[in-house]
Amino acid sequence: MTSAGKTGTAGHRYASATRVDRRLPRRFVREILGPLVLLTLLMIAIGLLLTKTFVHVWPIGDEDAINRSLAGDRTQTWDLVTSVLSQVANTPAIVAATAACALILRLVFHRWRESLFLIGAVAAQSAVFVTSAFFVDRHRPNVQRLDDAPPTSSFPSGHTSAALALFGGLAVILSVHYAWNHWWAVWWAIALAIPLAVGAARLYRGMHHPSDVLASLLNGAVCLVVIAKAVLHRGPPGRAS
Repeated sequence: MTSAGKTGTAGHRYASATRVDRRLPRRFVREILGPLVLLTLLMIAIGLLLTKTFVHVWPIGDEDAINRSLAGDRTQTWDLVTSVLSQVANTPAIVAATAACALILRLVFHRWRESLFLIGAVAAQSAVFVTSAFFVDRHRPNVQRLDDAPPTSSFPSGHTSAALALFGGLAVILSVHYAWNHWWAVWWAIALAIPLAVGAARLYRGMHHPSDVLASLLNGAVCLVVIAKAVLHRGPPGRAS
């Protein structure tokens, strides 16, 4: 190849990379930031409806009966079990587990796409959760609480959405790489069972209303879908990932 040809090829690559870089911010806004803003607004709207409009309407008006029933049936065994489940999904544990899983995924698949997806899903649900909790500011159930109340409000449950983002994210990655093998049902059962168990534990321990947990499942699930479509199933445009 002549020097002119080499120069032309290098120029083409530089121009292509420049076009890619210019598209990344627009893709981020369109595929990630925009959907997450809409999800946050939806979560805030749901929270305000629960606390301002439907607070005395069935079943919202009667949902604390579930918390009172669980509090009345507490035992030492279930106190211990739910404490472990609650600690599995607290912020330090989720951050440490996400970082460790991201490193393992990088080593296993020799690329960053899966790691970025998992980190992005966990971070996205956290951002939606914190913003929603700030604006809704819902009181926690009127029962004895077994944990110290964090500074965020009752709505939604950050523990539950974080568990779904982490374990559901791992199940999504495994499904992409090992679709429908004999372990498929096992890892999806685990991915769904852990967040549900965490949500139930938070109810048992008097930290959340049932509607808080249901809303957090919506938060975690939508964040998984949004980040998977933007990162896992496509990757950065025009670049190897």
